[in-house]
Amino acid sequence: MSKIPSPCIDVCKYRRAGPEGARHCIACSLTKPQKKAFKPVKAPAARAALVRLIARQQAAMGGFGHWRAAYLKRCAKKGVTPPV
Repeated sequence: MSKIPSPCIDVCKYRRAGPEGARHCIACSLTKPQKKAFKPVKAPAARAALVRLIARQQAAMGGFGHWRAAYLKRCAKKGVTPPV
């Protein structure tokens, strides 16, 4: 089985400021440190938890409606059940 893909959908434009002042990607809501932190995580449960965290972060920030469809498509392509 393939591993859970990163929540990044390859747009990577860091313009949105979050509540803590960090710049978030306009597509996936990840900050640069979050994006770096996801890559070395190998455990499926931990990867799923990080994706759910990002989904909650997006809901709190608003404006990321297109992400879910793009992420679900990426999961389907890899044959992975999406954690969100």
